[in-house]
Amino acid sequence: MKLWENNNNNHTNNNNKIEKFTAGEDVSLDQLLVKYDVIGSIAHAVMLQKIGILTQSELMDLKRALLEIIELDRKGQFKIEAWEEDAHTKIENYLTTKLGESGKKIHTGRSRNDQILVDLRLYTKEKLLKVQKNLLNLSNTLVVFSKENKSLPMPGYTHLQKAMPSSVDLWALSFVESLLDDLTFTKTAYNLNDQNPLGSAAGYGVPIDLDRELTTNLLDFKKTQNNVLYVQNSRGKIESIVLATLAQIMIDLSKLSNDLILFSTEEFGFFDIPEEFRTGSSIMPGKRNPDSLELIRARTNKVISYYSQAMNIIKDLPSGYSRDMQETKEPLLKGLDITNSCLEVMAPIINNLKANKERLEKSFSPEIFAADKTFKLVAQGFSFRDAYKEIERNLQRVELTSPEEIIKLRKSRGTSGDLGLDELEKRIKEELNFVKSKKEKFYQKIDTLIG
Repeated sequence: MKLWENNNNNHTNNNNKIEKFTAGEDVSLDQLLVKYDVIGSIAHAVMLQKIGILTQSELMDLKRALLEIIELDRKGQFKIEAWEEDAHTKIENYLTTKLGESGKKIHTGRSRNDQILVDLRLYTKEKLLKVQKNLLNLSNTLVVFSKENKSLPMPGYTHLQKAMPSSVDLWALSFVESLLDDLTFTKTAYNLNDQNPLGSAAGYGVPIDLDRELTTNLLDFKKTQNNVLYVQNSRGKIESIVLATLAQIMIDLSKLSNDLILFSTEEFGFFDIPEEFRTGSSIMPGKRNPDSLELIRARTNKVISYYSQAMNIIKDLPSGYSRDMQETKEPLLKGLDITNSCLEVMAPIINNLKANKERLEKSFSPEIFAADKTFKLVAQGFSFRDAYKEIERNLQRVELTSPEEIIKLRKSRGTSGDLGLDELEKRIKEELNFVKSKKEKFYQKIDTLIG
């Protein structure tokens, strides 16, 4: 039976097309949230017992039954049916069937509105910690790659034309610094998500003295989201902020993929992509393609579109809950999944990536040293503009120079001669320890709650 039905209007009388339409993707998406709905329900039940709605015996019965649901779900034996609409209905029906009156009490003081928000906040919290860990693991892998190829010359490009001498480690560490900026963004998203919505009900509270701070502590939320109406208005907003940071990570992965696809072609040959990350052609024997990187590039656009979806769904809504908000669930869950999977694929690609020293050195042609020759004249007393014009007039006389020697002349902060590697390594280590501690605290709280 649906939670909003009565005996005179049960699900068998519903229009099946409308039922399927309004449920949308929620049935399959909520299957991912069953565990989190149970965890939130246990915390809610503990709170209800404290304020006298449940007896200690009822609490223990509910907790045992809720833990049974986690185990059934783990075994694939707790399938949400289309007519049940969502995980909340499935779980409450199970509790009512098994426990009778005490099962009917579990929903006291809450709505499906704050219930789904608890589920999504807990799910997102766990997945964002995974994103942060995967992001830092990739950063660390790029650091190792840069150290293996320290000061290895590589042409620098602007407009996809050879520009100035550069190095492989400068190229690799540019992505590390960008990913660490993304990490800062994910922390903001994490903190905004780390608010307890439970007790806001449908957005206007209930005439019962709920202990919202208790459930905040039980569920390891950083704070209680205060204004009960804003709790509902924040649905979709916080999801879009999370998706915004995921989009930035994916943009970095797309740029990294683009570089690797381009620089591993026969025409460039700078890098060799590991064989296990390439696939073959059904018509051309021996051909191998960088499909994994191409899919990362394509899925970047999917995550960006999810961000756009969430923003556009909520932008014209009035205050209070509207069913439109249901549609922000799919982009959030899929965006988190895609970002984590792409980070997990990119790390081993970089870990096994090989730089082709011979091809890199041979790619240097005389014109790439024009700017360096200009600065050599500046060092001899020329003004920069006169030196620029002198070299431009005599481009054909610019000679091939050792790129290793040219790179050594770059000693200012952030160039190939001073990449700040020690600071990057220190920050990555500190951030990994921080993520580990947050994850351990979260799981410890949940383990304590569910026993």
